[in-house]
Amino acid sequence: MISRRDFVIAAMAAGALASGDRGAFAQAARLGKMMQDDILRFDPVGTLTILHTTDLHAQLEPIYFREPSLNIGVGEARGLPPHLVDEAFLAYFKVPAGGADAYSLTSLDFDALARTYGRMGGVDRLATLVKAIRASRGAGNVLLLDGGDGLQGSWSSLQSRGGDMARVFAALGADAMVGHFEFTYGADRVKEIMDAAPYAFLAQNIRSLEWQEPVFEGRKMFERGGAKVTVIGQAFPRTPISNPRWMIPDWEFGLREEDMQKQVEAARAEGADVVVLLSHNGFDVDRKLAARVKGIDVILTGHTHDAMPKPILVGSTILIATGSHGKFLSRLDLEIKDRKVAGFRYGLLPVLSDAIAPDPEMAALVRELRAPYAADLARVAGHAESLLYRRGNFNGTFDDMICQAMLAERDAEIALSPGFRWGGTLLPGDPITFEAIANATAITYPACYRNTMTGQQLKDVLEDVADNIFNPDPYFQGGGDMVRVGGMGYAIDVSQPVGRRISDMVHLKSGKPIEASKSYAVAGWASVNQGVEGPPIWELVEKHVAATKAVKIEPTSFVKVTGA
Repeated sequence: MISRRDFVIAAMAAGALASGDRGAFAQAARLGKMMQDDILRFDPVGTLTILHTTDLHAQLEPIYFREPSLNIGVGEARGLPPHLVDEAFLAYFKVPAGGADAYSLTSLDFDALARTYGRMGGVDRLATLVKAIRASRGAGNVLLLDGGDGLQGSWSSLQSRGGDMARVFAALGADAMVGHFEFTYGADRVKEIMDAAPYAFLAQNIRSLEWQEPVFEGRKMFERGGAKVTVIGQAFPRTPISNPRWMIPDWEFGLREEDMQKQVEAARAEGADVVVLLSHNGFDVDRKLAARVKGIDVILTGHTHDAMPKPILVGSTILIATGSHGKFLSRLDLEIKDRKVAGFRYGLLPVLSDAIAPDPEMAALVRELRAPYAADLARVAGHAESLLYRRGNFNGTFDDMICQAMLAERDAEIALSPGFRWGGTLLPGDPITFEAIANATAITYPACYRNTMTGQQLKDVLEDVADNIFNPDPYFQGGGDMVRVGGMGYAIDVSQPVGRRISDMVHLKSGKPIEASKSYAVAGWASVNQGVEGPPIWELVEKHVAATKAVKIEPTSFVKVTGA
């Protein structure tokens, strides 16, 4: 017989999910009763369910992933989600501190809470949730959509050139996806994978340079839950700027707002009851787009890795952010009446690996996909003596480790590391395996260069990247984080215009100001230029960690931020 205490705990979890307020769910978890059924419990509405994943970055296995402690919003986005972190985030979304939600959604007490709640993600756990929802709702009522950056970010994905994750998405039964880092495998490989895929690859904003013809299908209509649902795909519009253009030389991207409006109107003319934008624009871009393009019912946003437990409404458009690295699965139930959305219910389901039984079929596929690389992945280079994380507007401690490796192994005065948002977190005491290193470095353009740059050139680089992030107009933002620096400090005023944000640049070892006309030995990686020479970054980092053995890096303050 179920005890009164167990009944109360289950009731709290059920009520929280049904209402969209997951605070009681977190409380139930703290009492040690978080189970798979609690995560799945949902009070459905209507007959149509949309499931959304995004930015998995090829993470087959569960990982730790710490959310940012700094996420600066500028312009109209200042002080609004997703630019709230930690206590401000918890207060805005009414999430209690110290529970599973606080752990999964913020950086607060991350080390302690990670040891309590464990790793998150894992495509075998994700498969369990997807299959369970399909079983409860009926497969013909469920649409599974992925927002891109799924085929890149691990050693097995790099070695298979996205082939491992292509098989995973097919096994999950994905209906459609879009892309960004997928394009870093090159145009031919992307076409090869997507032409063979059982799911649609949608990108209304990619054209051939010569003829301005669509490269991929822009939209596709699905019939689910008795409704006609048109999904419009949007690839990352700045791909040829943020990533190597030479890998996709014949394709043109862009936001294409006017074309998006035409896609929506065409979908309605074809009889769509629901129009969904499956986007890799980034949250702030999609918030602006939602206010300017009429007729979109739902935007499933990606790229900026934001996870929010409640939707943001822009007029009548529902804006959903599902996070990254497989930590969450979004479930959106829609009620359709008279060929339009009449109601909805939403849940951001945490993929807590200790609470969810692995799906046997997906687990077997994961073992198969990882087997050829198992020895390399398990190789231990050293150990973490402090929390090593990447995510945040400025340097994370994992990025600091990469910069230290470049300074030492390339005999450089200054190191520059890209502001990538992908890569897991290591807890103090964790082994630093080759897999952990590859999860933060596995790209197709990994050469670590060494050259000279003047102080003025260094400032120009920082100014350019800063404008890409802190331009007050979202349409001019790229959605990454600030380039990470090693051996150098600086001040940044995010409220200033381009060319006036960066000041007080200093060479840390000498304590002297960076001189505009002086040349410095600089190491960096992930250059978008073709023909860059140098050892792959993962090789340098592994060598440095092996020499260091125990890596202890505390958060630094050599970047002074004002204007936020």
